[in-house]
Amino acid sequence: MSGTRRRLTIVGAAATSVVAGVALLPNWSAGAAVSDDPTVDARTRATFQRLADAVFTDRTNALVDGGQADADKPLTDGFSGDVALSSGTARAEDATRSALAQRKKKLAKAGETYRGAATTVTLNATRVTGRTAKAEVTETTTLTYARTRGDAPKTTGFQARHELTFKADRRGDWRLTGIRDTDQGGLAVNTLSKPAPVKAATTADTMPNAPRAATTRNPAAAPKTGTTYDYKAMAAYAEKHWNAYNKDYPDFSGRGAGGDCTNFVSQSLKAGGWKHVPGYVYDYTRWFGNADIQSHSFIGVNEWSWFAQNSKRTKPLANVFQLEVGDVLQVDFDKDGSKDHTMIVTTKSGGVPYVTYHSNNTLRRSVASLVASYPNAYYYAYRT
Repeated sequence: MSGTRRRLTIVGAAATSVVAGVALLPNWSAGAAVSDDPTVDARTRATFQRLADAVFTDRTNALVDGGQADADKPLTDGFSGDVALSSGTARAEDATRSALAQRKKKLAKAGETYRGAATTVTLNATRVTGRTAKAEVTETTTLTYARTRGDAPKTTGFQARHELTFKADRRGDWRLTGIRDTDQGGLAVNTLSKPAPVKAATTADTMPNAPRAATTRNPAAAPKTGTTYDYKAMAAYAEKHWNAYNKDYPDFSGRGAGGDCTNFVSQSLKAGGWKHVPGYVYDYTRWFGNADIQSHSFIGVNEWSWFAQNSKRTKPLANVFQLEVGDVLQVDFDKDGSKDHTMIVTTKSGGVPYVTYHSNNTLRRSVASLVASYPNAYYYAYRT
């Protein structure tokens, strides 16, 4: 696929959502505050979904060479009447697409371009209070890399959850007035919001402190020579469960500070041979996790780093581009000394590692893309 994204028939997708929505969504009349509040029927819910699909498709295509950002008219301009963008949201989306177009230029300078994209939106739940309706949706996006060689991945994908707020005007028409990203991480490539901080239970100065890694391209080679662990198994686990969570572990997505990123990476390391170190859950020198109990080092960003260094199961790498399959990358977005996010490398090609992670659920995002999108963050690279 090249140029603008080949769109599936939106009406067909909306019709599917209506069938699902009838069974899953609450009775709208139950939420009505007064008798003249507007009702929201299946047709309106389907249009909510179609508009959400258009919003996030427009954003994604702003990153694609020859995408919708290069066209005269975004998809959201096709909505009017019963359901449409408010004037303020329309201006905000114009600014978002413009900013994403600038991100596209930064990515291109880093050697990464996309030739196509596919975005679908699922309507998960809706609720209404008076003249305000909120729609919870999941965006699933696949981006196709423009230039791939050898064993380089052809695509990258992610899932992102959002809450859309609609307000009814005096005529009863619904206007989209707000879009909020509800994932803990906020790391989707078409998202501009600042990633949510994920802080440690304690930041005592006595804890092992990992050195920062450089982000310059083409560093000195650092081949992986260890045979203690099965790195292919780590990568296979991560790519199997990037958006299909393993029921044998709890899901921490959206559950307070932390999200599911480190829990997911720990599961992947365990699949490749990392053994439990049982003990007290708050002791960072212990590491264990299953369906019933998890140490803080199994699920916490900073606690995992402390355990990894103290146990000598990892060693620091000087540069993020030295990472290999099964290695771990962490990021401190606000540079306050407390790390915010954990990812695992699942493939590498042409000197570029590709990471897979939860919160947002993401498959094979290039480290070049992360560095281009968050150039001022602190990065920490771990050889496992």
